[in-house]
Amino acid sequence: MSLPAKATLTCACLFTALTVYAVHFQQKQERETQYQGVLKDDIRRAEKMRQRKEDFEESKRKRALYEGVQRVEKNTSDA
Repeated sequence: MSLPAKATLTCACLFTALTVYAVHFQQKQERETQYQGVLKDDIRRAEKMRQRKEDFEESKRKRALYEGVQRVEKNTSDA
């Protein structure tokens, strides 16, 4: 094999190896980014549930207060 052919083959192999490494590195980074998104979603979901629970407790407190002040009739039918 001539020297230019060896150089071309070596460069092609190095380029291929670097390309494969770069693709794997990029996939690893994307996987980590996606996982961080899942963690953020879990935090948002927990915060939303906490807020809804607080709102529900506040609503129950207000209802008890208003029922103590006003007369409330329970309607069993909408007709």
